[in-house]
Amino acid sequence: MKTTVLLVEDSKVQKLMNERILHKAGYTVLNAADGEEALRLARETIPDVVLLDMLLPKLGGREVMLALRGDPSTARIPVIFFSSLSQANELKLANEGAAGYFSKSRLAENPAVGEKELIQLIEAIVQKSRKGSQPEKLKSSRGAVAGAD
Repeated sequence: MKTTVLLVEDSKVQKLMNERILHKAGYTVLNAADGEEALRLARETIPDVVLLDMLLPKLGGREVMLALRGDPSTARIPVIFFSSLSQANELKLANEGAAGYFSKSRLAENPAVGEKELIQLIEAIVQKSRKGSQPEKLKSSRGAVAGAD
């Protein structure tokens, strides 16, 4: 079964770069440029995972995730925050329902390694979701699990 990723990114350059990475990995990619469009597409298509920027026009990433969680038709779609903002809010986002966090800087620092880490994170979260369970703790691009000691 081919994985469908809803990529929510308002930067055209970031969108094109990330779309290329996801297509190269064999994913079907849907695009939304703002939070309202993301909600509409998620409700219409029920993607396997949402890759969600934090800072978006119309409706921010956190608000999009909370709206997805509050709708029974989209509540189980895993959301990975994909942002250049600080990872300081990872645990709070996890408690609110985020499945993972990936820092965009990982792709800039070492593109080959960053791409591999992003794909591994998506695969792990989608596999867990397909088995019918939600991730217990937020997965991070750092290879650690937020909140784990």
